[in-house]
Amino acid sequence: MKELMVADLAGRENQNVTGYFAAGAKSVRTKKDGTRYFALTLADRTGPIEARVWDASDAGDFETGDVVKIRGQVCRYNEKLQVNIDKIRRAAPGEYVLGDFVPQTERDVAEMWTELQGWVAGFRDAHLKVLLEAFLQDEEIATALREAPAAKGLHHAWIGGLLEHVLSLMSLSDQVARHYPGVHRELVLTGVFLHDIGKLRELRWGTSFDYTLEGQLLGHITIGLGMIEKKIAAIPNFPDAKRLMVEHLVLSHHGKYEYGSPKLPMTAEAILLHYLDDLDAKMQTVRNEFARNEAAGRSGGEMTEWVRSLERPLLNTQAFLEHEAPDAEGKQDQPNAGRKHALPFED
Repeated sequence: MKELMVADLAGRENQNVTGYFAAGAKSVRTKKDGTRYFALTLADRTGPIEARVWDASDAGDFETGDVVKIRGQVCRYNEKLQVNIDKIRRAAPGEYVLGDFVPQTERDVAEMWTELQGWVAGFRDAHLKVLLEAFLQDEEIATALREAPAAKGLHHAWIGGLLEHVLSLMSLSDQVARHYPGVHRELVLTGVFLHDIGKLRELRWGTSFDYTLEGQLLGHITIGLGMIEKKIAAIPNFPDAKRLMVEHLVLSHHGKYEYGSPKLPMTAEAILLHYLDDLDAKMQTVRNEFARNEAAGRSGGEMTEWVRSLERPLLNTQAFLEHEAPDAEGKQDQPNAGRKHALPFED
């Protein structure tokens, strides 16, 4: 593992640092005096941080997605950490290990894969079990499913994120489906397994996550439906009624037309899948924002920045209560204790 990670930078404020990072999207901007500078994002598997190269002539030849070596100073601007870069260049392949720059699941992938196989092995519905086994036994699909992120940048956006999301939903759906009589539990679990299967071809992953051409033109719902139809066509005597129910789960799981759903959920199983999928995604976004807030050096008593996907800032209840708890003498912590003033860097 490389020595300096983005997560370490909060503890290096006002210090000079040297390290390797993946370069995110860069743009050329102009200061008030007319001089140009680069704005870009640096990232590794622990997260991203904004960066600036104030003298554009100091920027070496590199592209978005390249691993770069930088030298600069960690500072704070508008209450956000950023790195002011003095020198930057593209890193040579032998200088880094790719795994350091891509966010990865904290869970063991082999254990998650065994857990997924266990869910399918427990099915009593022979038709649905055979369908899911067709995906598990497809080596190309199995390899991609062990690696794929669940999204480009919103929830579970890391290597192994899609598998982690599916397993989280399996557990949630299993409990909720048992709570409501009349819900076809294994049909819901089939929808959980397959609802985002098209993301294996919608997304690509390397030092960054992005959309494939197929993903941009068709989207994961359309791609996934085609993958399901291909597998079903190879299963003798697969009931057409069950095919219809499975495909409806996938087509409707976004829940609303404005969210890209071709159809609204019209069965109990589809309604349940939509809301639990949305819940799991939102709760992971909440956890991500709390972690980002902490990495930025903010105290537990502060709101996060505006979270665009949730259209609100957030407050970490546990961290807030710990921060506001009386100390041994019964005194409340001072709200601004330990906070550093923003440095006057122009952006």
